[in-house]
Amino acid sequence: MGMWIAILIVLFVLGSMMALKPSGIDQRLDKLRMTARRLQLNPKLVTCPDWIKGKDNEYGRGMMGQYCLILEDTNLPFIRYQVIDGQWRPDSSFVDTTTDDNKLIVPTAIRANQSHAHTAVKKTNFSLDKMPLDLPVSIEPYVKGLLTKANSIVIYWEDIAYVRPATNPAYQQKLIESDLLLLKQKLEEWALQMQKSL
Repeated sequence: MGMWIAILIVLFVLGSMMALKPSGIDQRLDKLRMTARRLQLNPKLVTCPDWIKGKDNEYGRGMMGQYCLILEDTNLPFIRYQVIDGQWRPDSSFVDTTTDDNKLIVPTAIRANQSHAHTAVKKTNFSLDKMPLDLPVSIEPYVKGLLTKANSIVIYWEDIAYVRPATNPAYQQKLIESDLLLLKQKLEEWALQMQKSL
């Protein structure tokens, strides 16, 4: 009888330890984000912004990976892009093109007692408009948006889909660093192109 009790205790302890072990997808995601951090892409898990289509293709729904590249000695405009048909397009709720052919109107909040003000910016600031993403095939389908401001460029994407076997059956751990290096290179190129257009 004592032996059965000892076996049950051992099984209970082993079962508790196995329940604490992260799943395979969590381990893959951790590896992806640690590699991104090492490459200075500053990954975060954030609530999907309200201007990006998230879970179930609804705006602002679910969680999303936010990877931010800080570029020293760079001054970028405050612009938001969405992915439409594999191309960057200015966020339609962010841009009002109806007023003037030479300018795009960007709504900005200014005071608590005023709902919105508008700031006119030159069309040339939207230099990524209609530019293809041209990212690694394992990343591109999951990219949802791009934000630039001050000295940073931020990409929003479903990084969990990159490591999930159901959505990326070709996942290989050895490709993480090369894929993220290509992503970083594209972010630097886009930032440089935007800076040149200012």
